[in-house]
Amino acid sequence: MILVGLVAVSLPARAAVPCEEMLKDMRAAKATATLNDADKAKVDELEAKAVERCNADDDARSDAFLTEAMKIMGK
Repeated sequence: MILVGLVAVSLPARAAVPCEEMLKDMRAAKATATLNDADKAKVDELEAKAVERCNADDDARSDAFLTEAMKIMGK
């Protein structure tokens, strides 16, 4: 029973990174990235989707979009 309590307490610590923080990091990377037109368009699209999900308090999906954008930028 104690173990269950410890697991329940530790799970929130592994939750998604706050989307606001990850968005800030992605935008900083984007500001210095050299992207071709197609990659820039894809990163912009992913950023828009991430903002939409972040505003809906869906941090996990927002973070997934931002992670994909970072991969495109090589970060």
